[in-house]
Amino acid sequence: MRIGIDARELLGHPTGIGRYLASLCQAWAQSPRTRSHRFILYSPAPIPEDETRLPFLSSSESQFEIRVVPGSRGSWWEQMRLPPVVNADSPDVFFAPAYAAPLRLAMPVVLTIHDISFATHPEWFRWREGLRRRWLAARSAERAARILTVSQFTRRELIDWLGIDGERIAVTPEAVDAGWAPATSNAREPLVLFVGSIFTRRHLPWLIAAFGRALAQVPDARLAVIGANRTYPCEDLQVHAVRAGLGARITIEDWVDDARLAGYYARARVFAFLSDYEGFGLPPLEALTAGVPIVVLDTPVAREVYGDAATYVTAGDLNGVTDALVRGLAASTHALPAATEHVLARYSWTHTADLTLDALERAAEPAQG
Repeated sequence: MRIGIDARELLGHPTGIGRYLASLCQAWAQSPRTRSHRFILYSPAPIPEDETRLPFLSSSESQFEIRVVPGSRGSWWEQMRLPPVVNADSPDVFFAPAYAAPLRLAMPVVLTIHDISFATHPEWFRWREGLRRRWLAARSAERAARILTVSQFTRRELIDWLGIDGERIAVTPEAVDAGWAPATSNAREPLVLFVGSIFTRRHLPWLIAAFGRALAQVPDARLAVIGANRTYPCEDLQVHAVRAGLGARITIEDWVDDARLAGYYARARVFAFLSDYEGFGLPPLEALTAGVPIVVLDTPVAREVYGDAATYVTAGDLNGVTDALVRGLAASTHALPAATEHVLARYSWTHTADLTLDALERAAEPAQG
């Protein structure tokens, strides 16, 4: 079977959906199920065959072919430049891993919609961007033979908000790479860590304010924020930090490589993720895998994903967030909740890759038959 894939998210520094797609491809490269399958990665620019970052591309027996269709990474490329090339190549099925798919493809499409924040919270998007996302996601979902999503929470939202038949939706949860195993050293620092794209819904100003209060009890604490700022309206976190008198205590970086990120996880005593809306929410799972206790907002999707392995706080309750940070920073030992091992055992890229392949094979059956 020949599987076409929109691989734009593998360009640059893959985060979020880029990591999702890279992890699926790596699992497929190692799976005996895919020995007779070939994967065509369509991209508007060459994808670096980086042995560290994308090892599935460097094998001498790689089943992955990179097909460059020159252009930008936006919707024009997706809807106008890409379809003629894919239709000419005629793969058996096409996988669109990031909310929208080309609408003029001649073969079945499997589409992943990770969340529908653009529909449930339009205020988080510029009006044109929100309109584009809502229109393309809805049209792509209508066109898709099969729709994947990453949690039962988002599956229910797809049914309720977009009117998609639940029988067409499969839940394929995200997972954590084995590389985030706990550090062998116990020399952790009084460090609060946040990792992830910075969206309005993740309330970094709350975290900065609570961290400032926590310093009264843990005066040597530090806060590290790792992620690209994609807030709308824009929130300047450096300004928040300086106004709170915390500029010297807070480190803000747009991106770090995996080696440096592993170092942050190895040093942190507590991971804080104050998001009130996620499709899944992978960074706290990475933190748990790395042995770092997590503090998250109490939301339905957080309860679904993290279960009893998290400390839950209420949205807007800065005293509660502060207390949770202080407990994590001051703990002499960093034993994770007893439920952590059970929670982490539910998530595996091998399993998610198998579920995704099931959907791709099922979608391709009519065309192959």
